[in-house]
Amino acid sequence: MADPELSTQSGGYDAELFLDTPDYDLICTICQGVLRCPVRAACQHIFCKKCILQWLKRQETCPCCRKPVNPSLIFVMFKLSKAIGRMKIKCKNDIRGCAETFPLSEQYCHNMSCQYELISCPYQGCRAQLLRRDLDTHARHCEHWRQPCHMGCGTILSHRTQSQHNCYKQLKQEYEARQRSHRAIATALQKKMRRMQSTMAHMKRQIGLICDSLEVMDDLQEAEEEELGESSSSSSGTSGSNT
Repeated sequence: MADPELSTQSGGYDAELFLDTPDYDLICTICQGVLRCPVRAACQHIFCKKCILQWLKRQETCPCCRKPVNPSLIFVMFKLSKAIGRMKIKCKNDIRGCAETFPLSEQYCHNMSCQYELISCPYQGCRAQLLRRDLDTHARHCEHWRQPCHMGCGTILSHRTQSQHNCYKQLKQEYEARQRSHRAIATALQKKMRRMQSTMAHMKRQIGLICDSLEVMDDLQEAEEEELGESSSSSSGTSGSNT
């Protein structure tokens, strides 16, 4: 007996997608879908890998025979999986008009290119849902359409600006804007350099004045020392004559 709670979380393939009604042996007893990545338990019962692993999280017994199931003794049935992959299915978008049929193993590739796949408009800000085959038509009128210029100038165009766009004019404007920016930068650097030169000249003058002051102080100190020397020698001469 399949668990009704797990049966709503189908791990298998929808049996209605297959052109021919799948054999009963290919139906997972847990989800009631066609086996996806079929695995066999030690009791020989077969399930979808996802289904049986979810089941065993709740109870480690087979949902068919209630025998104990060891999760480490579950084996993937590769040949059966390949056989199921060769079974023909119809496109999930058949209700929208897709009449394509193909092996189950090619379902993903078909879905990526199916013209009847419902997709969202790829342009940012647009919330439209449309068939892939209608995307080109929609893009010609979508107000959110944005594309870089096909000539390679890098300008992002909208429908409104596309007809007015001129690559030469655009590149010329960008070049002139860069020239103005470069000139402004050069002018600012020149002003900064002049300020630095003025500051350095001022510092040189200050250093010169300090050096001059130090020389004057040295001269004064030497003069004082000479005066002290002369006065001491004259004092010693006077005292000698008195004796």
